This record gives sequence, structure tokens and C-alpha cells, in this order.
Amino acid sequence: MAVSDRNLSLGATYLGDGQCRFLVWAPDAERVQLHFVAPMERLVPLERRERGYHEGVVQGVEPGALYFYRLEEDKERPDPASRFQPEDVHGPSQVISTAFPWQDGNWPGLPLEQYILYELHVGTFTPEGTFDAAIPYLDYLRRLGITAVEIMPVAQFPGSRNWGYDGVFPFAVQGSYGGAEGLKRLVDGCHRHGLAVVLDVVYNHLGPEGNYLPDYGPYFTDRYRTPWGLALNFDGPHSDEVRRYFLENALYWIRDFHLDALRLDAVHAIHDRSARPFLQELVEAVHQEAGRLGHPIHVIAESDLNDARLILPPELCGYGLDAQWSDDLHHALHVLLTGETSGYYRDFGHVDQLAKALREGYTFTGEYSRSRQRCHGNNPSLCRASQFVVCSQNHDQVGNRMLGERLSQLVPFEGLKLAAGVVLLSPYIPLLFMGEEYGDTAPFLYFISHLDPQLSDAVRRGRRDEFSAFEWQGDPPDPQAEATFFRAKLDHGLREQGQHRTLLEFYLSLIRLRQTVPALINLSKEQMEVLPYERERCLFLRRWSEGSEVAVAFNLGNEPVVLPIPLPAGQWGKLLDSAEERWAGDGSEVPDRLDSVGEVILTLGPRALALFRREVPG
Repeated sequence: MAVSDRNLSLGATYLGDGQCRFLVWAPDAERVQLHFVAPMERLVPLERRERGYHEGVVQGVEPGALYFYRLEEDKERPDPASRFQPEDVHGPSQVISTAFPWQDGNWPGLPLEQYILYELHVGTFTPEGTFDAAIPYLDYLRRLGITAVEIMPVAQFPGSRNWGYDGVFPFAVQGSYGGAEGLKRLVDGCHRHGLAVVLDVVYNHLGPEGNYLPDYGPYFTDRYRTPWGLALNFDGPHSDEVRRYFLENALYWIRDFHLDALRLDAVHAIHDRSARPFLQELVEAVHQEAGRLGHPIHVIAESDLNDARLILPPELCGYGLDAQWSDDLHHALHVLLTGETSGYYRDFGHVDQLAKALREGYTFTGEYSRSRQRCHGNNPSLCRASQFVVCSQNHDQVGNRMLGERLSQLVPFEGLKLAAGVVLLSPYIPLLFMGEEYGDTAPFLYFISHLDPQLSDAVRRGRRDEFSAFEWQGDPPDPQAEATFFRAKLDHGLREQGQHRTLLEFYLSLIRLRQTVPALINLSKEQMEVLPYERERCLFLRRWSEGSEVAVAFNLGNEPVVLPIPLPAGQWGKLLDSAEERWAGDGSEVPDRLDSVGEVILTLGPRALALFRREVPG
């Protein structure tokens, strides 16, 4: 029997009737045995196959059986494709059944243009920190106008507290969150509420503790380095089988968990010089699976390269990913709102940089970057607006601050409304970070629960060093401390109180407008005009589609301004004004209607926005 045709799944596949197939890639081991440790201890040899695979169908195995692989005669390790690690990362792997009573058979999926993303961390989204505990909040997210829930990584990591980027078993769902069954219940619930589900997956590194892949084969290479150590081997000897492992993982999430999209963490740390890059192969495999299933499945990259090739189609020498995160819009907006200019923020601070990010998708398209001390980026003019994900907050931009402050702790209330307006009125795919919509104040700090004390100390030192470029004073909170994790949990009760409730209503209104006004539904860089007013620290944005046109003026400064804006001739009605008292503003001088002959004069209060729609006669 050949296994190189990829027809068999890696790991333990329960076949029913007490039979289970095991398949593991261990090219350096001449002999691999299964060591069952429960419910009854026994050793079962596997048969060596071509390309270093070891395979066998074992009788008398039911879901719940615990096992290790024994490599040669003395090295026992968990399954690299383990589906569940009930005793954490150093313990045995467990056979599980994939059967699940799915109720989403009529789920059609969503086109990317309709995504309004809500990024959440399972462990801190609710007091319980589980998949099941998140399900009662899905109706709230649907009513908010969210259309896609983006879940931070859930692959098994050491302990019970982690952002998820220290996962070491890519196929095993974190036990403290509720395991595979819990994740399936959450996805099924999302689909019942009309919500797509995006999973953040990590294909650029594995965590340091419990990473046993090197014991099995050359999964890593010393030819490249990443910020987290050795790079994964995507282009060297044996890289076909390394690719197979991660390609199968991507399809596993889609087939077994019914996921609608994958968000690929930090693809700039995937080093690959092959003629057919791993990323391109991954996208092709996912899109082929989408065709088989009959509904869209998307691949979204996180990258700090500003490289349009990621999202250009293969016929234009691109990798063909569906979308990517655009950090530039966040950075440009953040600096204008906060005044921070340390670290990578030193590259920003001008209104025309935010205007360019809105107009093109990137701010840096080949210009010199002071923080990088080199030119950065290329031209994304051939990329569609729906291929860029933008935000004013996300887990990285909040959590990689020394004190984990959210924007609600850094800017006044007017600034929160302004940030929401820039993101949600842009022609790009918006992402909200959990709790942002009502201004949650819980800091999203970096937290871990490593089992190795020396590793915990190394993380503490690394965090202190990481913040040196930002000139923040003091020491970061201890990431290993349980209290650091608990401080990050959301307080959902805030959304019924005072300005928190007002901000939530403001987000509701913005999202409703985005989803009902044709000019805002139309995600187009071509049918848009963006004008910066550098001296006044203001921005004018006009968007249109056939029969619909809107215009919005933003005052990003701390002083009121009198601003001439080039409104096309006609009558314009005000749709939203953040300075009005209903939005806890100080009052507005912007009229409800404007009669334009090609230009109007607006008086905008500090940190205010006003949105207008052109009225069609009759």
C-alpha cells in the first residue's frame, strides 16, 4: 500500500467497530511501535512504508484509547497529528471519533465582501473561557451586525492560558477550551446564527514547549531563522512531507470543523524559495475543497511585508490568497489618535498617510521606512478593496503593548467614535477586536502557563527586551501569573452602562449603514475619493455606486475646524454626526441638510465625523 498519494489521513483515524488506522511520518526511524497506555497497555508494531511513513490498522481500539509512538526502542512521543491531548502536551495522545450531529447542512457560506469580522480569544471572551460559553453571545454578535467570528488559535498549547501562538499540536483542539467537540458546537452555533467562522492558524513556527516534531523528522531547517527560532522546512529535502502535514491540517479544519476561512499567522516568517511556494499550494488546495463543498472558503494572510503578490492571482505571478491584514491603516490612525511615535509608529503621523491607506490599501508602497531603515512595500493597485482587512484594534496591536491598553484607555470617547467611523466607513473588510464595540477597559496582556519554569523566565526577559524600542517605562506584568490572564477577561456588563452603551449604539448604527447604503456596500477603491487636509488634521472621503453616493468628513484633531469640502452639486442629507448629544457629544454645528454647488463649508468639532448621503430628486 502506498501512502504518498495522500489518500490516508495522518494520525489516528477511527474506522468504527473497534478498528483504528494510524499513520505517522518518521523517516529516520526504522522501527515505530504504538504504545497503548490505556485502557489496556500493549505494544503494536507499525509497518514502514515509502517516504518514511509508518502505518497500520489496529484492532480493539475505541475512542478514548491513549497512546504514544515509540521510535526505535527507547523514545516515546505523543502523536504529531494528535487530535486530543487530555494530559497536556507531554502526555499521551487520545483516539477520538469525528462523528458529530451537524445542523448546518444548508449553510451557504459568505462572500468575503460581506465579512464584518469579530476577533475573539476563547479563554478571555467569557468568564468560563470555553467554546460552549461563547455560544450564548452569538445572537448578540448577529444583532450587532457581525457576519464572521474570527477565533484566535486553538491548537493545543502547554497549560491552560495562552494566546494560542505557542501551540505544538496543530491538529489537537485545546482541551481547556472544550476540545474538538466544543469547537464543533461553536461553529455549528455560528452557522445557525448566520455567522461565518474564521480560525487563526500558525504555519510559521511551533511553540517551544512540547514541540516533538524534530524527534520525528526534518520538519525544521537551520537555513532560515524566525523570531521564534528555526524555520519550518517548506523548501528543503523532505519538504514535500512537511508541506503535506500542514496542507492536511488546513483541510482538516475545513472538512472536520466546517470552517469558512483560515487566517494565516505572520506569513512573512514562512521562508520558502521553491518554484511553487507552499502558500500558493495551500490556497489551491483550500479553493479546490471549496469547489467540492459548493460554498466559498477563504484564506487570509497576516503579513507586514506590504507585498501585493500575496493576494494577486497566479496569472499575475501572485500567490492567490483571498485577502490580507493591512497594518498601515491601523498604524496611521493610531498615531493620529494617540500621538505615539515610538517603535514602528515613528513612520506615521500625517493625515495624508491615512488617506493613502484608505485610497490604496497600503501607506508604504516602496517609500523609505525610518523604523525599518529601508524602502518598504510595493504597489497594490491591482488588488481589490475586499482583499484588505483593516482595524483600529486587534490582539497584536493591543496585546503587544507593555500594559495591554485598549484604545479605550488611550484616547477620549470622541476618539473611539472616530476610530470606528474610519474603519467601518472604509471600503475594506472591517475587523473588530472583542469588546471594542462598547469600549471594554480590560487590558489584553500577554499571558502563558508554561510548565517549564526556565522557559517562563525566558519569556519574561524576552518581553522586557521587546518593549525597549517603544521607550515604555517599568516592567511588563508577569505573563506567567494567573492574575495577568484574568485581568484580560471581558466585562460584558459594561455594554449596558453609560458611554459604553452609547458607543455600542454608535457601532450598531455604523454597521447598519454599511450594510444598507449601496455606496457603502460597494467595496471599491475605484469608486472613491479621498482628500487629506494636513494642516487642519482632517480627511474627506466620498464613495459611490450606481444611484448612491455618500461623503464623510473626519476631524482627527483636538480643535474645531471650518472646512471647505468638495461635495458634488445637489442636496445632501446627514446620516450620522458623532458630535451630536445622542452620541454623548458636545453638540454639533453641522446642519441636517446641505445644498451644494460643488463645495460647502462645514464646522466640525474636535475628533468628530459627519456622514452625508446625496439625495436623489423624486
